[in-house]
Amino acid sequence: MVVDGRRGQARPFYQRANAAGAGRAQGGFATIVAPAVAGVLTLMPNIRQQKKRVRSAARERLQNLRYRSTVKTVTRRLQTAADGGDAQQIAAEHRALVQLIDKAASKGALHKNTAARKKAQAAKLAAPRS
Repeated sequence: MVVDGRRGQARPFYQRANAAGAGRAQGGFATIVAPAVAGVLTLMPNIRQQKKRVRSAARERLQNLRYRSTVKTVTRRLQTAADGGDAQQIAAEHRALVQLIDKAASKGALHKNTAARKKAQAAKLAAPRS
C-alpha cells in the first residue's frame, strides 16, 4: 500500500498520482494503469515455483505476440497480393495465412472465434473480384 501524501490515506500500489491534475473528483488519482506501465510489475515472488511461472509467462507472452504479429503481417501481404491481382500469389498467401491462423489458434495465441473471423476475412480478400 502507498500512502497518499495529501490525505494520509492508504491506496493500492496500482493507483498512482495523476501528474496532469485531472480526475480531482476521485481525489487526483487515476485507477487505470498507463499503457507504458501496464504489465510491468517489478515485484518478484519469493517462492521458487512462482519465480519460474513469472519467467515462463513472459516467454509465452512473447511467443503469443509473435504469432499475432505474424498473422497481421501475412494478412497485409495477402492484401497487397489481392491488390496486385496475381491469382497464384493470392492463393499462396491465403494458404500460408490460413495455416498460420490455425497454428496460432491451436497454440492458444488466438481465440478460436477470432481465428474463424480472421480466416473469413482472408477468404473474402482472396475471393476473385468482379
